[in-house]
Amino acid sequence: MIDLDIAEVARRSGVPASALRFYEEKGLIASTGRRGLRRLFDPGVLERLALIALGRVAGFSLDEIAQMFAPDGRLRVERERLTAKADELDRTIQRLGAMRDGLRHAAACSAPSHMECPHFRRIVRLAGAGHLDPPAPRAPRRRRST
Repeated sequence: MIDLDIAEVARRSGVPASALRFYEEKGLIASTGRRGLRRLFDPGVLERLALIALGRVAGFSLDEIAQMFAPDGRLRVERERLTAKADELDRTIQRLGAMRDGLRHAAACSAPSHMECPHFRRIVRLAGAGHLDPPAPRAPRRRRST
């Protein structure tokens, strides 16, 4: 197969060239060389970029995604990490669902003011106590040396 230049990879993947260069700096992808000033990539980089995009959509950080690739470039996803992310997403969905329901109630509430609505006041108390806050960002896990 013929290597793709950075412009072609950007066109096919939808990932801007600036992001491709950043991903290369982070070790997420690797160029195979250069043609003039343009980086060249193996066509397999397109699948790797799709995996990176999937990880980002799922809420993984770039550092977490980088840890999902073995030194030889193969994907190695720890099932426990996927379960933990799914659990985190469940908590986020629950929190956002409660917020959505509260906003819908506030929009339709017949109380003269929101502060006279017991349901809205309960939401305000929960928010004030930090129960509706988004989860704090996690520090990236350190790789275990083997």
